[in-house]
Amino acid sequence: MLESSRRNFLRLTGAAGAGLALAGARPFAAHAAPARPAEAALVPEAEATTLWYRTPAREDQIIREGLPIGNGRLGALAGGGPAEDVVYLTDGSFWTGGRNDTLQSDGQLPYDSNGFGSFGLLAQVRIALTGHTPDAYTDYRRALDLSNGIVSVRYRIGRTTYRRELYASHPDDVIVLRLTRSGGGSHTGAVSLVGTHGEVTTASGGRASFAGTLANGLRYAAAVTVIGVGGRVGVDGAKVTFEDCREVLVVICGGTDYSRDAARDFRDPAVDPLALARAKVAAAVGVGATELLATHVTDYRRLYDRMRLRLGESTPVQRALDTWSRVAVRYTDPSTPDPELEAMYVQFGRYLTITGSRDRLPMNLQGIWVHNNNPDWYGDYHTDINIQMNYWLADPAGLGECTQALADYCVSQLPVWTDVTRRLFNDPRNRFRNTSGKVAGWAVAFSTNIYGGSGWAWHPSGNAWLCNSLWRHYEYSLDRSYLAKIYPVLRGAAEFWQARLVPTTVTEPDGTTREVLIDDTAWSPEHGPDAKGITYAQELAWDLFQQIRIAAEVLGRDAEFAAEVTDLQARLYLPRVSPKTGWLEEWMSPENLGETTHRHLSPLIGFYPGDRINTDTSPKPLIDGVRALLTARGMDSYGWACAWRSLCWSRLKHAENAYQLYLTVLRPSMNNGNGTSANLFDMYSQGSYTIFQIDANLGGATAALEMLLYSRPGVIELLPALPDAWADRGEVTGVGARGGFEVDLAWRAGKVTSVTIRSVGGTETELRAGGWRRRITVQPGRSVTLTPGR
Repeated sequence: MLESSRRNFLRLTGAAGAGLALAGARPFAAHAAPARPAEAALVPEAEATTLWYRTPAREDQIIREGLPIGNGRLGALAGGGPAEDVVYLTDGSFWTGGRNDTLQSDGQLPYDSNGFGSFGLLAQVRIALTGHTPDAYTDYRRALDLSNGIVSVRYRIGRTTYRRELYASHPDDVIVLRLTRSGGGSHTGAVSLVGTHGEVTTASGGRASFAGTLANGLRYAAAVTVIGVGGRVGVDGAKVTFEDCREVLVVICGGTDYSRDAARDFRDPAVDPLALARAKVAAAVGVGATELLATHVTDYRRLYDRMRLRLGESTPVQRALDTWSRVAVRYTDPSTPDPELEAMYVQFGRYLTITGSRDRLPMNLQGIWVHNNNPDWYGDYHTDINIQMNYWLADPAGLGECTQALADYCVSQLPVWTDVTRRLFNDPRNRFRNTSGKVAGWAVAFSTNIYGGSGWAWHPSGNAWLCNSLWRHYEYSLDRSYLAKIYPVLRGAAEFWQARLVPTTVTEPDGTTREVLIDDTAWSPEHGPDAKGITYAQELAWDLFQQIRIAAEVLGRDAEFAAEVTDLQARLYLPRVSPKTGWLEEWMSPENLGETTHRHLSPLIGFYPGDRINTDTSPKPLIDGVRALLTARGMDSYGWACAWRSLCWSRLKHAENAYQLYLTVLRPSMNNGNGTSANLFDMYSQGSYTIFQIDANLGGATAALEMLLYSRPGVIELLPALPDAWADRGEVTGVGARGGFEVDLAWRAGKVTSVTIRSVGGTETELRAGGWRRRITVQPGRSVTLTPGR
C-alpha cells in the first residue's frame, strides 16, 4: 500500500512541492531539476491543431493507428482503448548488434539481425479498467493535440466523463499517463509492465520494474509507478492495482547503458539502467501531475510555437470530419482543397521532429516508434536518402536544434567508421574499393547502426551525403561552434575522396579532350549497374569540397588542405545532358542504364538538396535535362520519393506538379498500398503489408514549405511555387532561410503582402518575390519588414 490518500492527492496535484527531479533526455543519466512553471499554458482545445478519432486504435494495427509521443529518447505508441489500453514503449538506443566489422566473402559487410543488429521495442505498458467495456461507454474521442504535445482520450459511462492524458516529458525524461473523471465515478483496474525479451517483472508498493541484458551486452530496464487519489493502490503478482481512485497517475521510464563514447564501446559503466529508471519515476511522482504537465507543455511549446502556418480556411464540413475520414475525403475529392489539413500535415512533421530528435540519437527509418523487434531493414540509418531526408525539415521549420542529434551521432561514430574504413575498405574482394590502392578518412555502408557498425554494401558516397546534411544546419544557423564540431567529420570525408578519385580522359562536344577526376566504381542508389563517375557521386564530391573550402576559411585552419581540395573540385567531371534521352545523365553514358521510373532521384542530388545546378546560373539545356529526367521519373512512387520529386518541381517553379506530389504523399494507404495511415504515419508498401517510414512524413512537410520559400546562399525567394489551392491568402512565420535568417511571410491573391526577415547570424541577402528584387542588410538579432513592390 502507498501513502495515505491525502498525501497522494498532494503529490498528484503538485501541492507537495517540487521534490527531487532527475531530468533530461540527453544520455540516460541524472540531470539538474528543470524550471517549474506554476501551471500549463495550454492552447485551448478549440484553437489547437489536433488529430482526432472516434474509435480506439486496434492493437494489431497500432503502427497505423496508434498515436505517437516522445521526448527524443523515449518514444511510445498509444492505443486508447477504455477497457484495455496499451502503450508501446521504445528507447532510441535499444539496439542489438555491434561493430559488424567482419567482411563477407564478397568484401561487403553483413546485414542481418545478429552482427548488424536491429532497433527494437523496449516494453509494453498495459492498462486494464474494470467496467469500461465497449457496450458501456459513449461519446468516445481520441486525439493528438499537436499544439500542446498531448495524446488524450475522452468518453462517457453514464453520467461520468472519463479522460486520460499521455505525453513524454523531455525535461523530466518520463512518460506520464493521467486518468481523471468528472461527474462522479472512480477508476478500478491494473497496470502491467511487460518486457519483450522474456524479462521477469517484479512489483511492490505501487511500483513495477524489470531489467535485462541483450546478447551484445547492452543493459536495459524499465519502471512504472502508480499513484492514486482516494481509493487504494496495491499489487497483484507483477501487476500494480488501483481501486476506487478518483484520479490515477502512471509514470513510466526506461533506458539503457548506451553511451556515445566509442572509446568505451558505446557503453557507460556508471549507468545502472534499473536504478536510474526508478529514480526518474520517483522524482516525477514527487513533482506531481500539475507541475509535470506544466513543465512538459512549456518545454514543448518553446519549440512548436516557433513556426505558424496558414494555407487558407477549410470548410465547417471538413473540420467536422475525424482525421482519417478527412484524409480519405481529400483524396476522393481532389478538386476541393482542405488547406487546414494540408497545413496540419506540416505541423505533424514538426511534431515528429520535436518528439523524435531531442539531443540523443537521430531518427532512424521509423523515427523512434516500432511495434515489434523485427522492423523492416532493422529500423536502421539508411545513408542514401532516408536519414538525410529525416533532417530536411528541421531548419526550415524552426527546429534547428533538433539536428544536433544527427551531428552528435556522426561525431561519435567517426572513430569506428575511420578505423573500419582503413582496415577493410580496400579489401581486394570489395568491388567498390579504391583502385588507386590508397585509403584515408572514413566511409560507411548503405546502412549504419549505433555502434559504429555498417551493413549491406559499401556506400562510398555515403560519407559526403551525411556531410551534406550536417552542412545544411550550418547554412541555416551560421553557428561557428557547430561548424568546429562537425569539421573533423567533413575533413575525414574529404580525405577519403582525395584518395578515391581517379583520372580519366573525356571528349568534349567540340571534339577536344581533357583529363578529369571521377569517382571509382560505385552504384547509383539504388539501381543500374556498377559504374565509374556516376552523377550522384560527382555532385556529392563537388559539394563536399565546397564545404571544406568554406569551413576552412571560416575556422581559419587547414589552408593547405583547402587549396588541395579546391584543385580537386576544379578537376571534377560534372554531368551532362544525354543527346539520346534528353535527360541529365545518371551515368557517364548517354544511355539509360536503369529503370525510367525508379524511386530514387540520385542524379538530381546536385539540384535538390544541392544548389550547384540551379535555375539562376545553370545553362538552360542543363535545366531542361533536369526537367526531362524528373518528368520521366513520373508522378507516383513511394512517399519519400514523391516528397523528393515535389521538392525538385518546386525548384523548377512548377507549382501544380509540386502540389500534386504533396497530395500524393497525403493519400490514404489502403489495401497495403503506399500512402498515409490513420495516424498520419507514412506507409511504405511491401506488397502483402506496409511498414512505417518516417522520411516521407518529414520530406513531405519540407516539400510544402519549399513551395512557400526557397533559400540558398545569397538569395531568399518568396512564393516560388505557390499552388492555386493556397493562393487566396495565407501566412507562415518563423520559417528558416539559409544564410542565417528567419522569415515571416503573408500573401493574398498569390502576391506577397508583407515579409519580415530576422537575422540569426546572417547580414546580407537578396530578397525576391516574382520579378521584384531587393538587396537587404540586417544586423544579427535585428529584423526588417518590407512590402514587395513598394
